[in-house]
Amino acid sequence: MTTILDPTDERVPVERQITPRTGDISGVIGLLDIRKPRGNVLLDELQALLTARYPKAEIRRYEKPTFTKPAPAEVRQKIKAECNFLVEALAD
Repeated sequence: MTTILDPTDERVPVERQITPRTGDISGVIGLLDIRKPRGNVLLDELQALLTARYPKAEIRRYEKPTFTKPAPAEVRQKIKAECNFLVEALAD
């Protein structure tokens, strides 16, 4: 078993089995910039790494208008319709 720390409450670690990985990713990977400072820098670096490591994957970028509110419904629906995976960037 692997201990995974929950960022919302680390007082009681949760024991879980990690899902086996195939080592390959294909499909569309969405990168969501929530508009915190330097989040775009993090996503630029991540996009370069993902593109080099997973050439079969397509990368698409998305942005929220502001980090202080949830993503608008149209952004969420677009991501849901277009992506197989999503990474949300938090940075400061």
